Amino acid sequence: MVILHVVSPGVIGGLERVVHALAAGHRDRGHALHVAAVTTVEDEDLEFLRSLRECGVEVRLVRVGPHEYWGERRAIARLCVRLHPDVVHTHGYRPDVLDAGAARRLGIPVVTTVHGYTGGSWRNRLYERLQRRALRRFDAVVAVSQPLADALTQDGVPRDRVHLIRNAWAGSEPLLDRVAARRALGEGRDGNGALRIGWVGRLSEEKGPDVFLEALGRMRHQPWTACVLGDGPARPALEARAAALGLTGRVHWHGSVRGAESVYRAFDVFVLSSRTEGTPIALFEAMASRVPIVATAVGGVPDVVSPAEAWLVAPEDPNALAAAVAAVLQDPAGADVRARAATVRLERDFAVEPWLERYEAVYRAVTRPRPAGRAA
Repeated sequence: MVILHVVSPGVIGGLERVVHALAAGHRDRGHALHVAAVTTVEDEDLEFLRSLRECGVEVRLVRVGPHEYWGERRAIARLCVRLHPDVVHTHGYRPDVLDAGAARRLGIPVVTTVHGYTGGSWRNRLYERLQRRALRRFDAVVAVSQPLADALTQDGVPRDRVHLIRNAWAGSEPLLDRVAARRALGEGRDGNGALRIGWVGRLSEEKGPDVFLEALGRMRHQPWTACVLGDGPARPALEARAAALGLTGRVHWHGSVRGAESVYRAFDVFVLSSRTEGTPIALFEAMASRVPIVATAVGGVPDVVSPAEAWLVAPEDPNALAAAVAAVLQDPAGADVRARAATVRLERDFAVEPWLERYEAVYRAVTRPRPAGRAA
């Protein structure tokens, strides 16, 4: 098949990792892959785009200004006419709302993956509301977790068009050992035996970095250093809150780290403090690294790890989060048992080849002739 992914990429996050794994994986399986990246001039050297080109995926830049919506649709339509894709696969609210319609008008089947909803500002909530309405017109809508699948049917997406396909682990970075990982992060200053609490993600409300800081504030009198990997709009406010909590110097802000999946073994415990999630790739990275996990039981997280493999706590509860982290640090042997179990589950339940096959099955289903009377 000829498959065209459409994405408006940012700094590599879960969505970008999924697109990369799909495009690279299906190219290796013999399909013709193209990724249309809706970008501004400043975005054109993104690591995500470079990594796609390095693995042989054709990247097509769609350069747009801030409000060139109709120009963007026309550019996607021209690209579809030129490439003749069998299926167009969109990711994120902008491609879902703006670009899928251009393919649909040309009679090309459209598929989307719903990676999760973030909420946040009124503007973002408006975009997500438009996206939820647009999803009803897709030929197939992939949900990455059961709660998302349930929400889609409640939003009016026909049940037979909703497909539950949880994300898979397609890690490619070599995993560094503890000493090398800490050295890569510059975390060897106070001895390799010092306890490290890791947090990885976008610094924005839905990821709960503020909840993480509040939990750390309740552990001030214990010996640890926190490593925050990631960047985002909330960073200045978070740094100010860390100072107010008396955590200055104990929280190390590493910003965006290229190849972050390779350094998780620098951590004695990995914390995922999200308010909402689909199926977080950072969770897979921690499982692959055999690092003890404390996570909020939101979205698809409980579908990935159970209490046998991780410590699960309620969202927005810094007391519970702090208690779980303390339990890991106080019982490293017990924590290692759960971490090993998580690695086994990752390899058993989230392998990439069955995942690629399930997406291929969705593509085949939407490219078959439709039964008479079915509405688009």
